[in-house]
Amino acid sequence: MSDDPPDPILQWPPDYGAWWSDLKVAAAFLTRLPVRTDGSAGMAALARASRCFPVVGLGIGLAGGVLYAIAVALDLPPLLAAIIAVAGTVAVTGALHEDGLADTADGFGGGGDRDRKLQIMRDSRIGTYGVVALVLALGARVVAVASFEDDSDAVLALILCAAASRAFVVAVMQREPLARGDGLAATAGRPTQPTMLWALALGVIVALACAGLDGLVAVAIGGAITWAIAALARRQIGGVTGDVLGAVQQGSELAMLLTLVALD
Repeated sequence: MSDDPPDPILQWPPDYGAWWSDLKVAAAFLTRLPVRTDGSAGMAALARASRCFPVVGLGIGLAGGVLYAIAVALDLPPLLAAIIAVAGTVAVTGALHEDGLADTADGFGGGGDRDRKLQIMRDSRIGTYGVVALVLALGARVVAVASFEDDSDAVLALILCAAASRAFVVAVMQREPLARGDGLAATAGRPTQPTMLWALALGVIVALACAGLDGLVAVAIGGAITWAIAALARRQIGGVTGDVLGAVQQGSELAMLLTLVALD
């Protein structure tokens, strides 16, 4: 019989103070909002705090949805409203995930061997592959948001995809090997399985609340894209990095948006 203490993530009733602390850590990492945290824990707290990634994602999606609703209320065309909404989510996050997508595209597309790919991904400069990936991803997100027949569906889709895509990030953090022993992914640590399950459960709950069964279909497609990106990363560089986590978020979010448009 193991003498290890029970995982506090499984504690019931929940420790609401711990959840609140984790939410602040997650928000401070995923956004550029001026959130105060206990700096003593540093990045070591991020693994447990990742259970709150979908909650922070919900807030990011809600910010984009509010901007979209305001733009529509001002009689702006849907395409322009969608540009404002997507730009708002990028501003809130400081383009954190978009940067990861661009670096991943540059590394996987421009590097010859594993070491060269990782070297390119560390480079702060953006290359041709990164530019193309960003333009296509941002353009597709904007067009997808503008394609919903009902404005409320567009708002709910923004919330759903922002929340669920960040739950997939936690799953990849927990399950996939690291490509290197340093960098953001390594410093953040590996979430426990209960932490991952909490994040996935929260992502599914948001999907059901926003789109019902269509939301579950979108989550399934997003999960498939997440698996594909993780498998590609294992093949290209032997595991994941912080940049790959950004690519997972961007890829799964876009896949779910397109799925919801197709089901609309």
